[in-house]
Amino acid sequence: MNNDFSAGLATRIKNRASEIFPEIVSLRRDIHRHPELSYEEVRTTALITDYLLGLGITPEPPLLETGVIALIRGERRERKNNLVALRADIDALPLTEENRHGFCSLESGKMHACGHDMHTAMLLGAAKILSGMKDELGGDVLLIFQPAEEKAPGGAKPLLDAGLFRQFNPAIILGQHCFPNVETGKVALCRGSFMAATDELYFTISGQGGHASAPHKAADPVLAAAHIITAVQYLVSRVAPPHEPAVVSIASIHAGNAPNVIPGKVVMSGTMRTMNEELRSLLKEKLRQTVSHVAEGFGVHAELEIRNGYPALVNDPQVTGQAWTVCSEYLGDSNVIQSEPLMTAEDFAYYLQECPGTFWQIGTGTPDQEKSNTLHSSMFNPEERALEIGSGLFAYTAARFLDLLRS
Repeated sequence: MNNDFSAGLATRIKNRASEIFPEIVSLRRDIHRHPELSYEEVRTTALITDYLLGLGITPEPPLLETGVIALIRGERRERKNNLVALRADIDALPLTEENRHGFCSLESGKMHACGHDMHTAMLLGAAKILSGMKDELGGDVLLIFQPAEEKAPGGAKPLLDAGLFRQFNPAIILGQHCFPNVETGKVALCRGSFMAATDELYFTISGQGGHASAPHKAADPVLAAAHIITAVQYLVSRVAPPHEPAVVSIASIHAGNAPNVIPGKVVMSGTMRTMNEELRSLLKEKLRQTVSHVAEGFGVHAELEIRNGYPALVNDPQVTGQAWTVCSEYLGDSNVIQSEPLMTAEDFAYYLQECPGTFWQIGTGTPDQEKSNTLHSSMFNPEERALEIGSGLFAYTAARFLDLLRS
């Protein structure tokens, strides 16, 4: 595709994104008012389905109880596997909203605090743009409105296990996520390892309770727990190589309810984050050894349950390089920036294990925004202008990648 044609395509898509912007804002606010937790997204699924049907796009038979899969068929398709997938997550978080704008959550204890309402609205906007230019598309676009990103094992793996990619076989998959630390109008990309694998840690330390005035007659699980916390911290500094990102954090401790009683049990929980599977396996082994040995030394019994979370999210370097070029065409060179790897986790990683693709940050921040305007905050309030940018960018990257696949 020559530069004049791509520039013309970008201009037309930008104009269309601007035209539908008020409609996409309305969709986003509707979704935001009615947040639904993982695997409970019944209303959201119905909203997406109705909107797509209104565009003349018939959703595919469902693979899970919630979520929507749909296909936009391009009329310039020459090869069967000329298919680009676009993904948005649709679930909310168990959080009570504290914002004061006019479209706050109507559901107590539920809030779209991670931008999934934005992602869903952006993909619906892209669907509207792409459905109006099917005669220009050099292939098909798969729309994935995925449930349950926020709750392990997530919705991506069940979709794949149910045959999503066996049925549709995309050549490339693309995703974007709101980030308030990136200015609205910009996107940030990262080649290779981008987000961490995450595992949940659950400790139970059992001892012999007693009177706090006579600790020598007890087997104190509180003291053992304190030493376990200290001991596991060395794993990052002495087991993980200095060049390998790794995090082990104990975030919750519960024991006893009186100042003069040594309890018989302590329960703790935490998280482990790593960027490669070898280190992930090694740290799990060392964690178990450390917990067992420390407990033995204090005369208590300790159990460690490790619940596997999402794998590391690794962006395909070639696809990410192409995405950098394509995003620059649409947004301008100065608005495409480099992201550092993050220790957050995302189940988009499962798609990338099966299909080349890339996942980028789309800016929703402003220079003077409140410090509380962060992901997973009850005050998260993304800049809605990003809806216009994200809808158009999704549509443009899909169209451009279809042409790249044909060349």
